[in-house]
Amino acid sequence: MSRNPFQHFVRDFSLSAVAAGFVTVLVGFASSAVIVFQAAQALGASEQEIASWMWALGLGMGLTCIVLSLRYRMPVVTAWSTPGAAMLIASTAGLPYPEVIGAFVLSALLMAIAGFSGVFERSLNRIPVSLASGMLAGVLLRFGLDVFVSMQTQLGMALTMFVAYLCGRRLFPRYAVIVTLLLGIAIAGATGLLHTDGVRLEFARPVFTTPALSLASVFGIALPLFIVTMTSQNVPGVAVIRASGYAVPISPVIGWTGVANVLLAPFGAFALNLAAITAAICMGREAHHDPDKRYVAAIFAGVFYVLIGLFGATVAAVFAAFPKELVMAIAGLALFGTIGNSLAAAMREESDREPALIAFLVTASGISLGGIGSAFWGLVAGAVTLLVWRRRH
Repeated sequence: MSRNPFQHFVRDFSLSAVAAGFVTVLVGFASSAVIVFQAAQALGASEQEIASWMWALGLGMGLTCIVLSLRYRMPVVTAWSTPGAAMLIASTAGLPYPEVIGAFVLSALLMAIAGFSGVFERSLNRIPVSLASGMLAGVLLRFGLDVFVSMQTQLGMALTMFVAYLCGRRLFPRYAVIVTLLLGIAIAGATGLLHTDGVRLEFARPVFTTPALSLASVFGIALPLFIVTMTSQNVPGVAVIRASGYAVPISPVIGWTGVANVLLAPFGAFALNLAAITAAICMGREAHHDPDKRYVAAIFAGVFYVLIGLFGATVAAVFAAFPKELVMAIAGLALFGTIGNSLAAAMREESDREPALIAFLVTASGISLGGIGSAFWGLVAGAVTLLVWRRRH
């Protein structure tokens, strides 16, 4: 008799998956939450409305991670659009807040249509695995380097974590990351680097805003937000999924993420999309040695995101308590395997090696043109190089 999804989840549970889910949320939240707060303030959101943003985003990311990962039994990790938040900071100032919310709803609706119609996936099917892997390696390179960058300011903690990770990979590979994380927290606590003074239990309260639209909000926020989210977030998100070897049905995943975004946009969920960097943590060997059981890590990432939504202020203070060097080190260590696999896949085919290298280098450069991040331009540069290369030969 076949098991239901919950029975599969219980059977496939592992502590390494819980650790990977926690690191996923730690990296995703700690690396870009400040940008989201700044975007909300730039658009005129009040303190209560900013708390509502965190409630809506946490709930949206959490529920989509849980439901989609259980549905497909593959790791599906969603995130907020960090480039989208950065774009909002520089967007047209002075728009009424209801029109800002209306722009969020329209952008999310466009994403749902692009997903369910299959237009987005059909355009992605033309991207070779070598280019996608090269771009993914370029996106993740900075995180791998951050392990050693963190040693400049916190040599003792970062170096100890690095050595612990290497020993863990040899002695207990499934739990190397969680042991390294716990060791890092212990060192930070012992050396006075944990700042827990501002931590207090506090629920976030959702604030509903009736959406409105104007030409200024459509062309100043909605369309740019949609384009940036699809190109700078969903494209690398799909690349991570494919480079990790998962056959996730992209169109319905994008579509349902858009639907969740539409429902939560009136509460401040400006843009939900497939995750790239944080998804790689759940899809790597540290989550579980068996790729078929790594979806559990994405589910736990969803659980932690829901907690962020419900206890927005409290969780924000907890994450803020960790020193940045700890976050940098654990994120890089958790992504070592994915970086290595991506580089291997990018360079596997000799005919595609140079275009994949171009995609890797352009993405790693961090270049941003027209508000669109380097991941998109890395794919463009690699694709152009590939066309020239194949025509030449």
